Amino acid sequence: MLTMDVFKQDAFSAISMTEAVRRSQTIPGLLGRMNLFTPKRVRSRRVAVEMKGQQLNIIQTSEPGAPRTRRSNDKASVVDLRVRRIEESSMVTAEEIQGIRAFGSETELKQLQSEIAERQQGCIDDLSATRERLYLSCIDGILRDADDSVIYDYYQTFGYTKPAEIDFDWANATKVKKFVANNVKRPMIRAIGGSAPPSMRIIALCGDDFYDDLQENSEYKDQYKNTANASKLVEDTVFDAIDAWGVTWINYRGTDDNSKVAVGVDKVKFFPMGVRGLFQEAFAPAPTFDHVNTLGQEWYSRMLLDDKRQEWADVEIESHRLPICTRPEVLLSGNK
Repeated sequence: MLTMDVFKQDAFSAISMTEAVRRSQTIPGLLGRMNLFTPKRVRSRRVAVEMKGQQLNIIQTSEPGAPRTRRSNDKASVVDLRVRRIEESSMVTAEEIQGIRAFGSETELKQLQSEIAERQQGCIDDLSATRERLYLSCIDGILRDADDSVIYDYYQTFGYTKPAEIDFDWANATKVKKFVANNVKRPMIRAIGGSAPPSMRIIALCGDDFYDDLQENSEYKDQYKNTANASKLVEDTVFDAIDAWGVTWINYRGTDDNSKVAVGVDKVKFFPMGVRGLFQEAFAPAPTFDHVNTLGQEWYSRMLLDDKRQEWADVEIESHRLPICTRPEVLLSGNK
């Protein structure tokens, strides 16, 4: 018969449980699947972000033998940021494990490990939704917590002013290609500067009403009715994506309540995809002796035991991470 002492075995050590979580299945949201954020594994909770000017200088021509133009070294400034913790736990009581008995070829220990793995997976699912919410706020340039409070305003941190929202009047909009070029594409590409690769894509995450009204625009319909994309005009494109005017427009699907993790129904968020170093995510180690002076991992797990009464054990999952947008000036947003 199992007792609470079973949790003192190696199978339930912090190292073993963290390794089990690393191998577990996570269901990332759209931004997680895009792999936008480059992982940066650090050994402390403090992250230093170095900023250098990226202004291009036009060089005056000169005659042979004349003094050469010397490029001045950009002075770097350093901004210190702190990694944040997200965590959740699930309690296993002595009464619950008392009901576990060997069944078939499974041992009691294996059944208990399976139960703990289910608890871990439930926590991972919640934390994955939390991660997607962090990503969604980061691509808007202002990292927000679950209660919508500001963790970091990257515009303020890096010395920029957030651009005003672009007003898309889809019902009456004409010359849409020119409007998108002048208000989205050119400003974004110029803000990125020389680091904009040819393969860069501009992504627009759209709320439901914004996405639907875009497809009702007369110029959109006229542009695509005689093309290979004409089927999009009659297909159900809910939570789908369309390419128009040099932008990929995606009907963003968040949580089913369309509020906890969501783009506002009449809003849109623009960001470039494929710009090196634009979005990064720092991972710090868990603050325990098991992981001291090691590089941070995405998830950590451990068991916390009730040493006084031996009545329960907590299955804990935690992550010490910070999504960062290093160039918030390239981000844009709009409304319908």
